[in-house]
Amino acid sequence: MKTIKLLIGYFLLATLMVSCYTEVIIEDDFIEESAFNTDQVLQSYDLWYVDINATRGNGEVPFLQRAFTVSFDRGVLYANNNIVGIGKTGGGYGIDVGTYGTLRGTVDIAHDIDGSWFLEVYAVNNNTIELYDAGTDTSYYLKGYQINNFDYDMVFYDNINYFIQEYDAWEKIYTSEAGALNDFDNENYLQFLPSFFRSSVNAPNTNVSNLQWDFEGEYQVYNIQGDNTLKTLTLDYDFFGNDYFELYVINDSTIELYHPDSGTTYEFRGRGYQEYLKSAKGSESKKRVKSSNPTMKVERKKAK
Repeated sequence: MKTIKLLIGYFLLATLMVSCYTEVIIEDDFIEESAFNTDQVLQSYDLWYVDINATRGNGEVPFLQRAFTVSFDRGVLYANNNIVGIGKTGGGYGIDVGTYGTLRGTVDIAHDIDGSWFLEVYAVNNNTIELYDAGTDTSYYLKGYQINNFDYDMVFYDNINYFIQEYDAWEKIYTSEAGALNDFDNENYLQFLPSFFRSSVNAPNTNVSNLQWDFEGEYQVYNIQGDNTLKTLTLDYDFFGNDYFELYVINDSTIELYHPDSGTTYEFRGRGYQEYLKSAKGSESKKRVKSSNPTMKVERKKAK
């Protein structure tokens, strides 16, 4: 088992709260032997953001693989498994997904669906912890935030591919008067699946289940060098060339697509929200994986 190391900030917090615990000092690190202090570390932040790209190992802890954030609150484990509703669901903590208890440097989690998991807890720095599953030799890295300073924009833009897949369809609700006429003006619905997109020219307010998908093809989201609040999107139609857009998140149900070639701005609203709770729906279909969108060297065309 790894040595559990806590930084000075955690040590001072624990010392101020419970003076009866004794720590062993080795240079600048502290070896933590207290179950109580392990719990204090887990509760020291409201939200722990799961940095899925930092994961090490070939195994998987299913409930961490699905979650964008987890929270430890007096024995109850909460998770935000959706980007949609993050910051609002459960007062920001997400949904109750299980219970937990702490031992010395470990946390014993009883997840409502995924069962029992015994994870070792390590402090990486003053706001990052590592949860290590010895059974699969896999580590997850979680960054701590308080709810009032959590960067929600970061979550949306860092996980934009998952966000646009959380709705069954996106319905066009606005087209700017400015901009030249172009073929995309006629497309009123978009659907993003893990490996391809579809679009429809069906009339507004069509029931999602009745949509007829007229076009499909591959799509790609790009990061923009030096601009963390902009993504670009290409739609590569199977038979009709491609379209290029600047992609902006307005809120958790609305996106904006700006079409630089025509100068037209479109807004789309999500229809058919796919909520990933604790049941089997989506437990396999929505698991986060390490990913890195390619980087595009362009400058935004739409004024801020």
